Amino acid sequence: MMKKVFFLAVMIVVVGCFGSTAFAHFGMIIPSDTMVMQGDKRVVKVVASFSHPFEGNGMELAKPVQFGVMTRGKKQGLLSQLKEIKVFGHKAWELDYRVKRPGVYAFYLEPKPYWEPAEDKYIVHYTKTIISAFGDEEGWDEPVGLKTEIVSLTRPFGLYAGNVFQGVVLLDGKPAPYSEVEVEYYNKDGRAKAPTDYMVTQVVKADANGVFTYGIPHVGWWGFAALNTSSKKMKHDGQDKDVELGAVLWVRFLDWREK
Repeated sequence: MMKKVFFLAVMIVVVGCFGSTAFAHFGMIIPSDTMVMQGDKRVVKVVASFSHPFEGNGMELAKPVQFGVMTRGKKQGLLSQLKEIKVFGHKAWELDYRVKRPGVYAFYLEPKPYWEPAEDKYIVHYTKTIISAFGDEEGWDEPVGLKTEIVSLTRPFGLYAGNVFQGVVLLDGKPAPYSEVEVEYYNKDGRAKAPTDYMVTQVVKADANGVFTYGIPHVGWWGFAALNTSSKKMKHDGQDKDVELGAVLWVRFLDWREK
């Protein structure tokens, strides 16, 4: 009897370890508007979090190392304006940003390294999203200058669901060939249901020039996380550990009736 109980316990552990797919982490920056037009509210609420966006599971996002916005090639630090909130029950941040003039605004953050014991590594997701204001669209394809980032090859606003989206993955300012890119839908209200765990996170590979392509199947916010491993280790409990560098970009896709 004791042998049977022990065998059952072992099998439960094995199934728990290998019977499910690990869900992807995503740094997130979600603004309340991506195209500010004449007559719209000029204050955009920007929410930063760290989550499993499809599953609706949050993780703690410590106050970022840097948080800012770039427009017309100039950066403005916004770290002091962040206010702590909760997203999916975990620490997150928000601010109200007043759009004063036409332009393209790239919001970005660099987080503190996040230790993920389940994967035995640190995670650092350099995250950004891009909005436009009052008809100006110059500069949407300019890099911010992060350690790693996705630069859009498709204009990252004014997009319909069903469009094909392309971007190039940069690491230290250079294209990162064959980067793995995880793609996930922000299932904010929990209404979307994946047929299997494999469907939660889509995966594509960049080509030899660091370029990836993905066709968007549904309206809403979609996150692209291009993953590479840092050449430098970080210490955890005195041991060297890998560091996952994520270049994350959030893009919103609409239907014919929405703005």
